[in-house]
Amino acid sequence: MKYMLLINAGAIDENGAAAECDVREWAEYDKAVRDAGILVSGESLADLVTATAVRVGPDGERTVTDGPFAETREVLGGFYVIDVPHLDAALDWAARCPGARGSGSVVVRPVADFGA
Repeated sequence: MKYMLLINAGAIDENGAAAECDVREWAEYDKAVRDAGILVSGESLADLVTATAVRVGPDGERTVTDGPFAETREVLGGFYVIDVPHLDAALDWAARCPGARGSGSVVVRPVADFGA
């Protein structure tokens, strides 16, 4: 079953990267996911300052603003889509993710299968 791991940084450094883990830790985790043969896809998102939010009002008018949602302190930094047998395996991989440490979190969501 496919699961998306949404990686949220609770604290970012001056370069927009997750402040509580380093590049080496991310490289090790990425290699482990690949070596396990469970990686479907994954990407790191560009710096937060490049984000643009689009909202459409009830009248159909589009409003575009710079930046992500202002209501949250967490910053979506990237994602993995993994293919594992069950939720417990996905949760184990999420717990191993450097982004789950400290003030960060990894949200695990099943990928919908509309063909089932």
